[in-house]
Amino acid sequence: MDALSDVLSMLRVSSALSSRFEGTGAWAFRFPAYRHIKFGGVLEGRFFLWVEGSKEPLALEKGDFYMLTDGQPFCSASDPRLPPQDGPATYRTIRGADGVVRYQGIGDEAAPVSLASGRFTFESDVTDLLLTHLPPLVHLRASDLGTHSLSSVLELLKWETSARHVGGDIARSSLAALVLVHVLRMYLASSHRPEGWLGALADPKIGAALSLMHAQPGERWTVEGLAQAVAMSRTAFASRFRGHVGKPPLDYLAQWRMTIARSALRHSDEPLTDIAERIGYLSDTAFSIAFKRHTGLSPGRFRADSRTSASAG
Repeated sequence: MDALSDVLSMLRVSSALSSRFEGTGAWAFRFPAYRHIKFGGVLEGRFFLWVEGSKEPLALEKGDFYMLTDGQPFCSASDPRLPPQDGPATYRTIRGADGVVRYQGIGDEAAPVSLASGRFTFESDVTDLLLTHLPPLVHLRASDLGTHSLSSVLELLKWETSARHVGGDIARSSLAALVLVHVLRMYLASSHRPEGWLGALADPKIGAALSLMHAQPGERWTVEGLAQAVAMSRTAFASRFRGHVGKPPLDYLAQWRMTIARSALRHSDEPLTDIAERIGYLSDTAFSIAFKRHTGLSPGRFRADSRTSASAG
């Protein structure tokens, strides 16, 4: 499994695609702070989007996708000069029985706009791997090279959000996860590579090293071994890895091993011995010592507390 897929699976993405919005005339809405990621695609028309406090609204056209990543309040509008209304409150009052939000704005000069949007929340504590260093607003244009795959997803979103269909909740959730993967892929492939972990994936050498660690977390990796595997000198590899990821290779590996362990303890009954072996510890005792040093809790206590929290939730 490649590093991006590995992290997405470990994050246990909980995606919820919201209903479709169809607006006519001039309108503007403000939406409050949110957790993790919001996304959307323009099915028809043109509208403006901006994060609160930004200098200029961003114009999005039919076929464009966007992703909001910093949790700050934001606004959308067919006319950004209008004072924005409360988005969630307005949506609640006009949402149709089919789940579509239809809004008649001021006048009829503006072309109709149709959007499909959604959100992602994550259960895991490795959310920062995805969100750190991403710009507050990612914009992928329909005209950009490589957006053909997203245009196909957009057609499916258009159909799934047009009405309530049998199995629609599962289909919309799956499509939302597919959007996330494609948007991140295309963002990584863009000429403006991000910093941090996502930028490291786009680096051929460091991305390969990350994939090796994710594919074989139980391997007894050394900095020299990783450097040789990606055809770099030890010094150059260590410096380049830290520059991209923000920490030394073996520190990253130790953190990822603990992430795997926490996920296994939360979501499975896998014995400690098996978890320890899977992530490269010679015994469950060595694993328990490392886990407590990292989290402040023994594996058994962490598992018990996680089950209690899940039951309470």
